Amino acid sequence: MRGARRAAVLTATAALALSGCGGGDSDGPYSAGAWPGRHSDGRNSNTTVSEGLDDVTSSWSRATGGAVGSPATVAPNGQVTITSATDAGCNIFSYQMDNGRKRWCTRLGPGVADISPVADDVANVYVGEAGGLLSFTENGQRRWRIPVSGTPRAVQFAGDGSLVVITHFGQVNIVDPQTGMLRAPLFDLVPIPGVEDGSNIPRREPDHGLAGCFGGSPDCPVATTPAVDRDTGRIFTTVWRPGADRAALVALRYPGGEAPIVTEEWSNVDLPGGATTSPALSADGTTVYVHDGEGALWAIDAETGQARWSHDLGYTPATGPAVTDDGLLVLSAGGPGALTALRDTGDGAEAAWERDDVRQAGVPALTANGRGYTIISGDDGLTALVFDVTDGRTLDEEILPETTGFSVGTAVGPDGQLVAATVNGELYVLDGSED
Repeated sequence: MRGARRAAVLTATAALALSGCGGGDSDGPYSAGAWPGRHSDGRNSNTTVSEGLDDVTSSWSRATGGAVGSPATVAPNGQVTITSATDAGCNIFSYQMDNGRKRWCTRLGPGVADISPVADDVANVYVGEAGGLLSFTENGQRRWRIPVSGTPRAVQFAGDGSLVVITHFGQVNIVDPQTGMLRAPLFDLVPIPGVEDGSNIPRREPDHGLAGCFGGSPDCPVATTPAVDRDTGRIFTTVWRPGADRAALVALRYPGGEAPIVTEEWSNVDLPGGATTSPALSADGTTVYVHDGEGALWAIDAETGQARWSHDLGYTPATGPAVTDDGLLVLSAGGPGALTALRDTGDGAEAAWERDDVRQAGVPALTANGRGYTIISGDDGLTALVFDVTDGRTLDEEILPETTGFSVGTAVGPDGQLVAATVNGELYVLDGSED
């Protein structure tokens, strides 16, 4: 039955992109579903075209051998890839979804432990390390490696299929996914030193400042995952520029076509405490959602960069919200940890529902049929929660044995499997019962 469900996902993606919960992008390299990027898709929506399960049970778990700082990702064929801060041996691992068997692993350079690999529709993997971007086949064979300035902490896809690669130094690379060759000139969000800055300026090591990427800092100018609108060519990112006291939300544009270049369209520097989470884009591409450093969620006009509304939460979640096609915003863990949903009314946000009886310890993942997955904490450690997105009610709970701390992210497999990774290095996969 699992194979039949997977075939349905791979051949009927458009049918699964339902209204309501939506679920990822509807074309391009992300079209096959599952959870191929850190926040699932190019919009950073934390939604998927895969259908979720009403009840889940533990299928398998694996210890990576080191701390994990970024969510696992899932290719459309069900291959799960995750990175880990191991002291020796492999620090990137790829597992088969059905049985947890390790398919391949290898060791990459510094910084990889905080990077989520990205999978395309044929399960090629793209992942950064200090000073480079690499691509592997689904079998772990290296396809290519290119040098970059800094460490690429996230990869997205542009409308023409190019890779959008922004390093933590702010270097924007537009890369051909087949060859690793640049398709556009480099664009620097942070100006590189010129003649007027003097001579013999020391070159920073490519992993310089990575420790400051949690929350952002001048040493890590780009600490978040960009959101990409493949229809307009806009790329939304946060950047902490020299001399600034906060990170700005910036819109770039890469139109593709002949002799393409990357340009900057606007920069919003007015968010209190700066833009602190990865931008998340509405389904129609008109609104960018981002949290500031003083406890508010902002809705920003994607075309102009002007604020549409802000909503005070009193805390800043760990990541941006999950965004459904009809404007429901489900917030990630932070502050009191309650599981909370807001609705975008156009000129503000109103409460849709709140679960203050649970303490969320992760990032929610929403499926095409209105199911939500997240991790909550309790007296018995961490628990996987399945909830109804329309009202937040619990559909199922499953304890993750011998877990502590928090989850760094939740993903969804092609057949609705719940995939969770903890900061302590455990990877869990929960599946439904056999039909």
